[in-house]
Amino acid sequence: MSNELLSVVIPCYNQGKYLAETVHSVLASTYRPLEIIIVNDGSTDDSLAVAHQLKKEHPEITVLNQANGGVAKARNSGIQMASGEIILPLDGDDKITEKYLERGLGTLRSDSGVKVVYSQALKFSGKDVKPWNLKPFGRYQLARNNMIFVAALFRKKDFEAVGGFSEDMDMGREDWEFWIKMLKDGGKVVQLPFVGFYYRMTPESKRKKTGTSEKKRLRIAYLNAKHADFFTRELNGPLRFQRTWSKPYNTVLKWLGWL
Repeated sequence: MSNELLSVVIPCYNQGKYLAETVHSVLASTYRPLEIIIVNDGSTDDSLAVAHQLKKEHPEITVLNQANGGVAKARNSGIQMASGEIILPLDGDDKITEKYLERGLGTLRSDSGVKVVYSQALKFSGKDVKPWNLKPFGRYQLARNNMIFVAALFRKKDFEAVGGFSEDMDMGREDWEFWIKMLKDGGKVVQLPFVGFYYRMTPESKRKKTGTSEKKRLRIAYLNAKHADFFTRELNGPLRFQRTWSKPYNTVLKWLGWL
């Protein structure tokens, strides 16, 4: 039986200096066939030129150029045009390891109940590399924090079923909200027992830009508004600013009749 096509979607905004390294990490994968869709999200650097040069050199690559609309919209655009039924989003400055796609797709194929496959990961900046200590998956744990990085494998049909990434979530961690809506009503999650993903830490990293208290408050309000049923089930009430205390705090408020 021939392998099925796997689509890697790479949104890119002003990441031209890293883009070739990211793409080459995908091209080094042991899995074939694959397609790589680079979505240039209105970059003002040389990202688009780099993407077109990579396209000239590698027939697996397609380039989509669009006005800047944010990473969620860029991911959605790329996934919507993807021909593969298995998707891996990969930001334009990160990297994957050679076996990640092969092992990840094999895990999805082996069990139709598995919705998401990811791996262990490392954070890196220049020559500085350190483990990314991701907590084990569980829906209660997911209600308090995200432990699945965005570069995980999933089926396109599951992406479509939840409407993709929420483009109005502009305060960061849109991947967390995506996993909540995909997984809150069921589906298995598998973490592969090896490092498959490298997350690049830079001064421009979105994780740093969206780590402020104000962004966190906006994010929590957004999540509570969209997924009140999920948080009530898992946390006995809404997600709180001190996230780990959400369930005990909600439980006390309910006991007092204040919630």
